[in-house]
Amino acid sequence: MKHTRLLFVLLGFAALGYAADPFVGTWKLNPAKTKFTTGAAPKDQTVTIAATGSDLDITIAGTAADGSAIASHYTVPAAGGTGKIISSPYDGVSSKRASQTERSVSYSKGGKAVYTTHSKLSADGKTLTVTAKGTNATGQAVEGTVVYDKQ
Repeated sequence: MKHTRLLFVLLGFAALGYAADPFVGTWKLNPAKTKFTTGAAPKDQTVTIAATGSDLDITIAGTAADGSAIASHYTVPAAGGTGKIISSPYDGVSSKRASQTERSVSYSKGGKAVYTTHSKLSADGKTLTVTAKGTNATGQAVEGTVVYDKQ
């Protein structure tokens, strides 16, 4: 009986480890690998993603190319759907989960999508590559690829 309980406890911990969202963590901009075809990449940026229940709590902080501050905080359902803006230059956010390692996020103003991102994790989970297109938080048209390294 003791061994059976121990087996269930171990299986429970294994299931928790497997269920952890691979996007959770702190991600720091890698400027050497970040490339923009339109507009300018941020000077520095850190994205912190935490799991809170069935949502992802996302905080973005950094410095834009023009020296202005980048600051955004919102939550989105981990499985995809409409999120909640806590503080952001955008007034709406929604996400779609394509797979365990890919998701898209759309940011809106006045009910209109103005900025979209598509994020993909590397096979080893240490690199997050994000393609971005639209009007960024400083009102600049941008299109490019942003690369983040897991901290």
